[in-house]
Amino acid sequence: MANVMKEFVEANNSFLPSVYREIVKEEKGNILVSPLSAETVLALTHSGCRGQTAEELRIALHLPDDPAKIQSAVKAVLSELSDLKTNEGCKLFIANKMYIRKDFSIKDEFQKIASEVYFSTSENIDFAMNVRAAETINSWVEKVTENKIKNLIHSQVLDEFTRVILVNALYFKGAWIEKFHLTNTKKTKFYKSRNEVVKVDAMANRPSQNFSICISKELKAKLLQLPIHGDASMVFVLPDKRLGLADLESKIDKVFFPHVFYKTEVTVLLPKFKIEHQTNFTAILRNLGVHRIFSDDDADLSGIAGEKGDLLVNEILQKTFIDVSEEGVEAAAATDLKIPIPYCGRKHRPQKFIADHPFIFYLKVKDMIIFAGRVTEPYY
Repeated sequence: MANVMKEFVEANNSFLPSVYREIVKEEKGNILVSPLSAETVLALTHSGCRGQTAEELRIALHLPDDPAKIQSAVKAVLSELSDLKTNEGCKLFIANKMYIRKDFSIKDEFQKIASEVYFSTSENIDFAMNVRAAETINSWVEKVTENKIKNLIHSQVLDEFTRVILVNALYFKGAWIEKFHLTNTKKTKFYKSRNEVVKVDAMANRPSQNFSICISKELKAKLLQLPIHGDASMVFVLPDKRLGLADLESKIDKVFFPHVFYKTEVTVLLPKFKIEHQTNFTAILRNLGVHRIFSDDDADLSGIAGEKGDLLVNEILQKTFIDVSEEGVEAAAATDLKIPIPYCGRKHRPQKFIADHPFIFYLKVKDMIIFAGRVTEPYY
């Protein structure tokens, strides 16, 4: 089982750099994405795809070429992560739900996979009553993300032709094992660009405090790992140069690759930040070679319902939220998919990690990266 889980973790963590690269092509500011939220709902969709439609999606998601392996891995990972719900100092909630048109019949096999593998519930809904339907879906998402994700889906994208809406919602709240004291937080300069400097609230640690750090010559960056209750941690990747973010992002695969950390005395200054972000996964997947699932002529989702050509995917949106402060981290994500008709380390010595310019971060639980992003504007 451990090997099966490892495959899904690796698939998720490999999917992330591909997604990150696509997002930064279009966006200049803060970004935040949840690879796990997207990977989960897309893997569920994949289980209902057939032929080349399934193969294109499988390759983009880095999934193994064996449906049984995928299902075993997903079930094992979701079961393992769900154990964190009751962990003191850490709360992780992952939920999947299918909204099905009131008179539309989902195939029994897909319904079984959704329920037994993805722990997904289902609800029949009248999409023609689009305002009410959107309110129903959004209220569920708000509830499971502690009101952090609002208005995931707009009523305009729902109509009488909508057959199925697949939604994944993910909420995480974790306390730092070594908290930052509020009294140490201070105003400091943050260099957004060569010519723009702003004042931000930055968290500072106690003197002579040890943290896990990695000095990467390859990335020309320092990595700081802060442990969170519940076998979780957050990693901050700070370029050595104030204008080094673009160079760091050009090696994004290696940024998210496992690194070797060592514990030493570190002086930390880290800005507080909140990010809300929306990602259009439809465009991202197209750029990653997924085309058939969006095509009137080629989409084969017959494992979900009907025959080839009866269903296609026309929208995959994700909304994310993260709050990094003295107490810890709070984050949430929701992804909806609409289906209508047609190595590093140095000798141990005191280090400084002064995050006074743009950086990358990622949040992981049991080696699974569940959120990642960058901070160019640390507003709080």
